[in-house]
Amino acid sequence: MLLSLTIRDIVLIENLNLSWTPGLTTLTGETGAGKSILLDALGLATGARGEAGLVRQGCKQGSATAIFDCHDRADIAALLHANDIPENNGELVLRRVQGADGKGRAFINDTPVSIGLLARFGEALVEIHGQNESQTLTDGGVQLDLLDGFAAALDLRTETSDAYQAWQAAATTLADYQAHLAKSGDEIEDLKRSVEELKRLAPKAGEAEDLERLRRLQQNAGKLSGALAAIVERLDGEAGAEAQLNDAVRAGERAVAVDAEALGDVMASLERARVEVTEALAQVQDVSRRLQMDPAELEATEDRLFALRDVARKHRCEIDALPDLLATLSERLASLDDDPAVLKRYQKACDDALAQYQARAKALRQARMAAATDLDTAVNAELPDLKLAAARFRTEISDAAEAGPKGLDRVRFLAQTNPGTAEGAIAKIASGGELARFMLALKVVLADVDAPRCLIFDEVDAGVGGAVAEAVGSRLRQLARHHQVLVVTHAPQVAARGQTHWRVQKNAQDGRSLTSVEDLIADHRREEIARMLSGAQVTDEARAAAEKLLEGHA
Repeated sequence: MLLSLTIRDIVLIENLNLSWTPGLTTLTGETGAGKSILLDALGLATGARGEAGLVRQGCKQGSATAIFDCHDRADIAALLHANDIPENNGELVLRRVQGADGKGRAFINDTPVSIGLLARFGEALVEIHGQNESQTLTDGGVQLDLLDGFAAALDLRTETSDAYQAWQAAATTLADYQAHLAKSGDEIEDLKRSVEELKRLAPKAGEAEDLERLRRLQQNAGKLSGALAAIVERLDGEAGAEAQLNDAVRAGERAVAVDAEALGDVMASLERARVEVTEALAQVQDVSRRLQMDPAELEATEDRLFALRDVARKHRCEIDALPDLLATLSERLASLDDDPAVLKRYQKACDDALAQYQARAKALRQARMAAATDLDTAVNAELPDLKLAAARFRTEISDAAEAGPKGLDRVRFLAQTNPGTAEGAIAKIASGGELARFMLALKVVLADVDAPRCLIFDEVDAGVGGAVAEAVGSRLRQLARHHQVLVVTHAPQVAARGQTHWRVQKNAQDGRSLTSVEDLIADHRREEIARMLSGAQVTDEARAAAEKLLEGHA
């Protein structure tokens, strides 16, 4: 609910602070007194387009501040949280400063914000319906929301939205996997070739060093053979070192029999020397035997070593890293492999999610179709009393351009203003006054399901009077049970319905024209309604008629 509107230096208003009340407020005054300035100021505070011409002449800037009670508005609290704007004990302060240079600034709870964000808050709190604007009847998304509220289908729409999100998530997963397969096709083939090559090669840790050593040995077999033969000749045979050491050990054993204590260390050294020579001879003979290998073995050793080097060079790593590389590439290949079972699983999940969404969207359409018939009947029942007896209202439900979180439907409010004329979008078919009365009829029918807002009706009674004005006033009062309503009116029948009555007037002050607002009560209110009934010259008859209007609607 709007609590107050403070206006500073806007057009003809120097300084004005209005405290708003629940229910129906009527705003009257002579043409040109400045009623539209109040609406312009409220629009400025709630995100409407600003311009330099709104600033009072001679001032550098003007401002408009609207304060709302939002204690029960979870949507407003969520919007504040989403935009890091501090809460203000349940109150929301929207402020707009408009400069004479055309520049403007916006604030929410004293936090600087963009004009666009200010407008988002304003749209959630205020609706202005006038001769040339009626957002509810021109915005397809709002029309759909109104129909779903009337159908009591908001829970079903939430389920539809959840199903849509689940379908989109499944479709994204499937598309990502398909893109992954397409993108990784070449990579998979490269990995397969590399893994197959490494598996055939079967590299082993430390293998490179062993191959290098064997290759050097095989390459130098010729040079080593002679040296090894000379070593064998000096170690082996009757005159060799091994035989000589054996003789020395036997001689020592005879000497030990004479004096074991003196020769103990000698015999230990001789024994160690004999063992070392025997082991050295065995090792030399082993190397000699290896040097007698077939030349093809050298070729095989080199082929193996060169193959390992080539693969390591290709993958830019050391030979000893090839076993780990094989494991890594095999794991990567497994993660990229085109597994038909995986694709099938993702496709089924997407199909199932789509089926769930379609089922809920179809149930939502059925609820909308049934509600549309009832809505049309209810709105059309309101039209005759609003001087629209020949008009017809119809809710059209057709296929949306694409599936969405709100379902598969497109909703349009259509109108036919006279028999035989073409039916069309209500905003294009109806005149300004007709559009405002269509809006009023629709708002009355939807009063129980429409979100509470501050509703502004600018001359909704234009061009009508008498019984029709009475019907307009009656419906505005009815609507004010569910919403805070302000109506700018020239009809006394409407003005008398107000629970609060403001009169706008323009006064001369120090050579300037300034607009002021007076809260009318008792005799002052009767006098204003009498003026509206009789014109410039207020008669006793007009006062009596005004008194009767007020008594009937107290």
